Amino acid sequence: MKKKVMIWTGIVVLAVGLLGAAAFVFKDRLFLAGASEELEEPVMVQPAAMREMGESILVTGQIIPSDEQKVFHEAENGEVKEFFAEENQVVEAGTPLFSYDDSTVNSEYNKAVRTRDLTNRRLAIANDELTAARKLRTDMKKNADVTKEELNAASKEIVQLEMDIEGIKDEVSSAQQTIDELAMQKEKLTVKSKIAGTVVKINKNVEPSENGSSEPVVHLISSGPFKVVGSMSEFDTVKVKPGQAVVIRPKVFKDQTWDGSIESVSQFPEGDQGSMDEFGGGGGNVTMYPFTVAIAGDTKDLRQGFHVALEINVSDLEQSEQLAIPHMALDMDDEGNEFVYVINHDNILEKRPVVLGEMNDEFAGVAEGLEPGDLVVTNPYVIMVKNLEPGQEVQDFVNADEGTEEPDMNGETETETEAEPADGGDAPEETEPEADESEEA
Repeated sequence: MKKKVMIWTGIVVLAVGLLGAAAFVFKDRLFLAGASEELEEPVMVQPAAMREMGESILVTGQIIPSDEQKVFHEAENGEVKEFFAEENQVVEAGTPLFSYDDSTVNSEYNKAVRTRDLTNRRLAIANDELTAARKLRTDMKKNADVTKEELNAASKEIVQLEMDIEGIKDEVSSAQQTIDELAMQKEKLTVKSKIAGTVVKINKNVEPSENGSSEPVVHLISSGPFKVVGSMSEFDTVKVKPGQAVVIRPKVFKDQTWDGSIESVSQFPEGDQGSMDEFGGGGGNVTMYPFTVAIAGDTKDLRQGFHVALEINVSDLEQSEQLAIPHMALDMDDEGNEFVYVINHDNILEKRPVVLGEMNDEFAGVAEGLEPGDLVVTNPYVIMVKNLEPGQEVQDFVNADEGTEEPDMNGETETETEAEPADGGDAPEETEPEADESEEA
C-alpha cells in the first residue's frame, strides 16, 4: 500500500513538471510570434534637412487691382450725350470717357460771354468819355473867360464818369466770374479718367435718378500691379506687422506662387461682418480685421477676383533656415536629455544627444548634434523592439526619401523569422511522447 502511494506521488510530480515545461515552451512560442509581428515594421529613417522654422499663419484673400475708378451717373448733370471710350480700351490719366448733354450750359456760357463783351464795350466808351472830360477841364483852366462855376461842373462830370467806370468794371468782373463757373461746369460734363488703366465695363443704359445709380456708367482698373485684400481674426492681427513676408498661392494655379508682403492691417474691424462664431463652434465671437498684401514681381497671369491662400511668416524677418527633424524622431533618456538615433554611412547605429532650436507643428529645429543629410531614425521605438544597440549594424531600414535601403536583407530576415518557429517547435514535439508515457504509467 505504501509502495502504491509513492508511485502515485511520483506520477503527480512528473506530470506537474511536464506541464510546467510545456507552459514554458508555449510561452516562448507566444513571445516569438508576437516579436515577429512587431519586427515586421522596419526601421524608418529621414535625412536631417534645412527648413524654415519660422511660425506662419494661413489666411485667405482675393486679388484686386491696386487702384480702380468707378464713374456713377450724376442726375444734376442730365443725360449722357456721347461716349469716347470703349470696353477693354487702355487709357491714360486724363483721357475723356463720356460727356453729358451740355446744350443748356453752352447756351448760358455763350450768353455770359456776350454780356461780358458788351460790358467791356461800355467800359471802353466810358473810359473814352472820361479822357475827353479830363482834357476839356484842362483846356478850360487855360481859358480866362471860363468861370469858376463852369470848372466845378466839369470836375463833377469827371467824378461821375469815374464812378460809372468803376461800376462797369464790377459788371465785367461779375460776367467773367459767371463765365469761369460755366466753363468749369462744361469741363465737369466731360468725364475723364483719373488713373491709367483699362476700361473693363461701359454701361450705356444707366437711367438717371435723383438717388443716384448703384451701377457705374464706366468702370476702370489700374494698369499697376495687383494686390490682395482679405480679413484675419483678432488672434492673428497681434502677430502680423507691415513688411512681413507672404507666400501667395492662387487656387487656380497648383504649382505657382507669388511673393508678397503685408501692406497694412486695419485698426478697425469689418463693418457688418466684424464678428463671427469662434472656430470650432465654441463659445464667444472672433472679430475680423481687413488687411492688404502687396504682390511683388509680374502679376500679368493674375486676374481680378482670383481667390488665393496666403502663408504669412510672422517670425523675425531676419531669421534664417534651421536644420530640422520630425518631432517623432526625438527620444529622451532617463535623465531627461533629448537624443536621436542615427544610421551612419556604414549602416552603424549611433545615439546622438541633440540641442533643440525653434519648433513648429511638424518639425523640431536642431542647434547641435546633427549635420545636414544625417539619417535620423523616425520610429525609435522599433530600436528597442529589435533589441538594437548603438554600435550595431542595421541590416535593413527604409529611407523615407529613397525607399528600402537593403531589399535583399529584408528577404533573408523574413526567411530566418519563418525558420525560428520550426526550431522552437522541436521541444513540444519531444515532450509529447513523454506526456503519453506518463499517462500510460
